[in-house]
Amino acid sequence: MSESTGGTRERIKAVALELFTEQGYEKTSLREIAERLNVTKAALYYHFKSKDDIVASFVEARLEGMDALIAWAATQPATLDTRRELISRYADTMFDGTQPSVMRFFEQNQTALKSLSAGQQMRGRMLELTDALCRGDDSPAAQLRAALSLFAVHTSWFAVRAPHISDDERRKLALDVADELLAAIGTHPDEAAELDRGAAPADLD
Repeated sequence: MSESTGGTRERIKAVALELFTEQGYEKTSLREIAERLNVTKAALYYHFKSKDDIVASFVEARLEGMDALIAWAATQPATLDTRRELISRYADTMFDGTQPSVMRFFEQNQTALKSLSAGQQMRGRMLELTDALCRGDDSPAAQLRAALSLFAVHTSWFAVRAPHISDDERRKLALDVADELLAAIGTHPDEAAELDRGAAPADLD
């Protein structure tokens, strides 16, 4: 793909995302996307045959990022430091470039996402990331804490509604909550209970 062709695809995705966010996925047509881009519908078809193709391109980019994280985690020891670095890298992908807008779109259009095979694959990748975060501790509690640490990051865009909060503050808040969950993975059950209550771990010797 030439640089100009790649640039055109990215412009189409950016404009489509704007329209999907402004008026909803179902109410947006390819014709409207083409009109805002000031191109013909045929030119748009050259890059994307349908709205689903555009959405799939967002999902596929996210899958590539998640695959890279999973591959990296597999080379690291199963330690709290690794878990913290993994969740930090995950947050980087969530707060980078247009990703916040993409995540808002995903949240608002769950039905459209579930109908795509790429969307179904994303659920599988989330489970793989969860496994990476609790590697070395296969308890149900560890699995739940790992999953919730991921959700703490990407739901921070919807759950935190404080006015004027910056992206950096939102990211830090999400990682602080995630760290509370990750710190209890791989610990003795009694120690994990102490951490969940916010107290210092008891001496278990």
